[in-house]
Amino acid sequence: MAHDIVFFFAPDDEAAAATRLRGPGAAFESVTCRFIEPDSAIAEWDMYFQEPSAEAPPVEQLLGWPWPKWVTAPLNDGVEVFALPKRLSRALASASSAELEELAGRWTTRLQSEDGDDMTDDDLLAVLQGVARLAASAVNTDGGLYSWSF
Repeated sequence: MAHDIVFFFAPDDEAAAATRLRGPGAAFESVTCRFIEPDSAIAEWDMYFQEPSAEAPPVEQLLGWPWPKWVTAPLNDGVEVFALPKRLSRALASASSAELEELAGRWTTRLQSEDGDDMTDDDLLAVLQGVARLAASAVNTDGGLYSWSF
């Protein structure tokens, strides 16, 4: 499980890859959270907008979903930088409040079933709302939405 996660907007993959060593910092508009797996969150969000449902997907279905691509090759230091799929950025940018609330509820349910008492204490709806705002910036400027985690 990633300790620190930062979702951020960057102009392109090269700029996002440059964050690998130190994280996005103040140079990029971002949303932070802790103790989640960003790749599975990204896959779950993408799945939600492609196949909407208030129910958390079975683990087998989630594991079979296309996962986000790495912007930098993974090394043994635990740092990962992922690019969110463009279709997910567009979906998040245009998501209604009700869709974000339903997705947050589904995401929370899945994390509680997997992590129990070790689940993040972040407000997952607030995280999604923040990421949706970043997605709108990415879509409006033809930039990209990324996650950095350690």
